[in-house]
Amino acid sequence: MKVLITGGAGFIGSHLALELRKQGHEVVVLDNLSAAHPDAVKLLDQGKVQLVRGDVLVREDALRAARGCEAVFHLAANPDVRANSASPGEAFRLNVQATHALLEVLRETRPHSVVFASTSTIYGEASVVPTPEDYGPCEPISTYGATKLAGEALLCAHAHATKQRCTVLRLANITGPRSTHGVACDLVAKLKRDPRNLELLGDGKQRKSYAHIDDAIAAMLLAWQRQSAVFDAYNMGSEDAISVVDVADEVCAALGLQGVRYTFKPSEGGRGWPGDVKVMQLAIGKLKALGWAPRHTSRDAIRAAAESLR
Repeated sequence: MKVLITGGAGFIGSHLALELRKQGHEVVVLDNLSAAHPDAVKLLDQGKVQLVRGDVLVREDALRAARGCEAVFHLAANPDVRANSASPGEAFRLNVQATHALLEVLRETRPHSVVFASTSTIYGEASVVPTPEDYGPCEPISTYGATKLAGEALLCAHAHATKQRCTVLRLANITGPRSTHGVACDLVAKLKRDPRNLELLGDGKQRKSYAHIDDAIAAMLLAWQRQSAVFDAYNMGSEDAISVVDVADEVCAALGLQGVRYTFKPSEGGRGWPGDVKVMQLAIGKLKALGWAPRHTSRDAIRAAAESLR
């Protein structure tokens, strides 16, 4: 079928585009290329994917890309948690207004299904870990989490109003080859500047789940194919969690560095920054019931990202 991916030139989007193409689908990517990875754009070109350079917020661009598409994966957003918190107005524009604008276009083009990339940060500092999908109330402590939760609400209303099947994937920290942001990218960049000393944001005790990009793509496609309800949400992550110090150890090992001196820069409560959730691991039983299971651990995912960045 013909499938649209908004933000399809980014990290997750480019992997998704190539996998859909491999499965025989016709793929259209709508992306303004502001956060595109150069390798991702090259791979998209090689994969015979139609690239529409445009913006979800521009109705004409979204209409041009969405016409004739039977399914839509909405990944376009500003994924930087710290940047979103520093500029909440811009986060609202890129993560909420853009989602609303796209859904208005989809009322006209009428695809049969829509998949939305959400985040674990919608839960905030959950008192239940691993955190299930029915945990509540959701109390995000970051602007990014708040804007993604708003996006989920918009999708839910859209699904019930239009009967277009809408699927939400609440993603843990996704990493792996061609990652463009996140802890592995930050640490590799710091170590390239100074291979003997490494500053870690937070007290080093933050403990989180990291998922490999291949597991994320497999989960997204399975949920899209298997969901029967008009609206549903699924957690996606690994079956473990590791500390920031463990992440740093894996990155140093991938770069072949020994004896690196760690220093810590904690924010309030030992967080890495205001809005940083210190402990995060998602319950993934709902996706596993559909037949999916992660093939990689958190360490595997971090190591793959660091090795590709090396």
